[in-house]
Amino acid sequence: MQASSPEASSDSANRPLIRRGNAWKALLLASLIPLTAAAPALGPAVANPAPDPNKAGLIEKKLVPDLLGTMQKLRIPGAIVSVTMAKWGTTTTALGTDNLGTGQRIDAADHVRVGDITRTFTGTVILQLADAHRLGLDEPVARLVPGVPNGRNITVRQLLHMTSGLFDYAEDQGLNQTLTQHPETQFAPKDLLAVAFKHQPYFAPGKAFHSSATDAVLLGMIAERVTHQSLQTLFQQRIFAPLGMKDTRIDSSTAIPAPAARGYQHVSNAAALTAPVLTGKDAAWADYSAGKPADVTTANASWTWAAGAATSTVADLNRWVPALATGKLLSAKMHKEQLKFTATSAPTSTTGASMSATSTAAAPAVPTTPTTPTAMTYGLALADYAGLLGHEGRIRGYSSFIGYDPVKQATVVVLANSDRSPDGTTPASELTKRVLADVFGG
Repeated sequence: MQASSPEASSDSANRPLIRRGNAWKALLLASLIPLTAAAPALGPAVANPAPDPNKAGLIEKKLVPDLLGTMQKLRIPGAIVSVTMAKWGTTTTALGTDNLGTGQRIDAADHVRVGDITRTFTGTVILQLADAHRLGLDEPVARLVPGVPNGRNITVRQLLHMTSGLFDYAEDQGLNQTLTQHPETQFAPKDLLAVAFKHQPYFAPGKAFHSSATDAVLLGMIAERVTHQSLQTLFQQRIFAPLGMKDTRIDSSTAIPAPAARGYQHVSNAAALTAPVLTGKDAAWADYSAGKPADVTTANASWTWAAGAATSTVADLNRWVPALATGKLLSAKMHKEQLKFTATSAPTSTTGASMSATSTAAAPAVPTTPTTPTAMTYGLALADYAGLLGHEGRIRGYSSFIGYDPVKQATVVVLANSDRSPDGTTPASELTKRVLADVFGG
């Protein structure tokens, strides 16, 4: 195996797209932690930064090598990174390829699957319905969806908080074997719940946190039953249209709107259930020796539905995350409920079964500094990463992160067309850490 990344291709195929705004771009996007030198094959030509006597040249000398170095190390084919500050505007950079077969460079206009970020849409619709008194946050689930184990003692609020205790169907070995061996399989929401309900709950309702696709699917079913409308219609009418999100939708099938970045997977769903996150020499060797990842672009996303089947673009997510974090589509009273966070005891790196599924036993935190990791807390379908409000997302072939800091009025969106690096870490989360460490960590 060559030391250079298998994802690397020609300079022209991997030339970054940097959209320039005001002087903040040179300041913000030039400040990622130095990791490794970028491979010569990935070295691109970079647009001139906006004039800034204190930051001149840092985009060429620091930003691109850091991003590409991280991508090479973790075998990330392509990534889109976008940072916005109210005073200085938005900078979006696209690096690497969206197709390993052709070497075509990834573009900021590409659609990607966003995985768990879908839960923020589902949760927002539920909170809107509670705002309209069409359901109650403390209403028992049994009144809304029959057949849920212990449904009389599980509330809508607990589903939003992911404290129901219900087994996460995405951790079922049989389901993951099916996803690996028959990725085209179409699932209905009731099929997913049937998998979950075969297992004993993790704990009594409200007693702990366990990130769960089961909770999100139940919320999607509740939304459809209360309104008699499809989840896609609800998303479109209540979220996407009001915010001008023209390129976001639920795609519970094999389809992704064009143009789309192809998605890649180093570790299968079944293997990821028990694969550890490696460190030190083990991690270095895994990343170095990894072969070409599998193209899983057309794997059916129906198994994630309300928990993870949305596709979107960086432009739409830049619209969404400030609205989500500030409660723009909710009443002030309901947004206050949304911001009641609960501890998750989350580790600071991805673990075990979490990668191939859209959910995790303990979702990974994204620390604001590399030396002071802070476990996330979780509100009502919204996470708090030490003051950055948003959500991570993962699904086969893709990983993502969205966050908004209400104090700094800063938005971060990171998208990658890989769901798990060979060492077990999450590509988008690792890239996000690099951004946050320098930009917000001093």
